[in-house]
Amino acid sequence: MKFDEIQIRVRYGETDQMGVVYHGNYALYLEMGRIEWLRKQGISYKTMEENGIMLPVVSLNINYKKSACYDDVINVKTQLKKAPTAKIEFEYEITNEEGDVLTTAETTLVFIDMKTNRPVRAPEYILETIKL
Repeated sequence: MKFDEIQIRVRYGETDQMGVVYHGNYALYLEMGRIEWLRKQGISYKTMEENGIMLPVVSLNINYKKSACYDDVINVKTQLKKAPTAKIEFEYEITNEEGDVLTTAETTLVFIDMKTNRPVRAPEYILETIKL
């Protein structure tokens, strides 16, 4: 499946008093990876919303293996799990500069029609753009 990687330098405000990344910030790193993955496929959240589609996260599973610390450069690898339907699923792997796996994760997002607030099938232009 298609994947993308981004690098992020851990900022001081993302860490606790011991300089370790606060666990809740990993969801933000995943979002950054997912948004860039979509953008590189030619898909923008902004355009989706302008076309009446929201894409909320309905499931998030994170497995912490090792800590990331202040000023570390981490690599977020984002990969599409399978072809989208009414939902789109991603897998992630976060590593440090040495290549150590820090975190693995999965998210599921659902395409929602903003007028009806109900799930809908992935828009055709997204399916065409992603083509697996």
